[in-house]
Amino acid sequence: MTGADVRAAAAASTAVLRPAAGRDWTVRAGGLDWSCWTTAAHIAHDLVAYAGQVSGRPGGGYLPFDLRVRAEATPAEVLTVAAAAAGMLAATIDAANPDDRAWHFGPCDPGGFAAMGVAEILLHTYDLTRGLGLDWSPPAELCAGVVRRLFPDAPGGDEAPVLLWLTGRAPLGDRPRRTAWTWQAALR
Repeated sequence: MTGADVRAAAAASTAVLRPAAGRDWTVRAGGLDWSCWTTAAHIAHDLVAYAGQVSGRPGGGYLPFDLRVRAEATPAEVLTVAAAAAGMLAATIDAANPDDRAWHFGPCDPGGFAAMGVAEILLHTYDLTRGLGLDWSPPAELCAGVVRRLFPDAPGGDEAPVLLWLTGRAPLGDRPRRTAWTWQAALR
């Protein structure tokens, strides 16, 4: 996946969430224990962390920094922070050499960090829309890229429902909702 995919995921997220910025963001984000506000801040945090990894190229762990969104930030401001973080990750991915490696439970290429960034945006936007009472499904083409890159043993089927099942958000046909899962970003 590429910086363009990160930008597309961020645009899809912003399009559905920005009109709901005036709602109560203290409610839980879908099935998560976090509020909608905290979940949106988490998206931004992870995207900045991924950009740092790609840029810094550490080989054995995560860089020791965190993004902190100010507690007084409004939902609209948190969404702007998340969009800015997506822009930083996308630009970092675009500037990286495809042969670069950085740590994510093993050596991971820029495309893997792009896939994780897209996954964070899509999955947590899904969580947010559930909490805010919005009807939304992640874009199929972006889901397909995430599934291809991060879930090599994924079952076939429509991309969005498969991704939601793989990440414990919904059942898939006769398969019950997963209670444990992980993705494979590191190259083997």
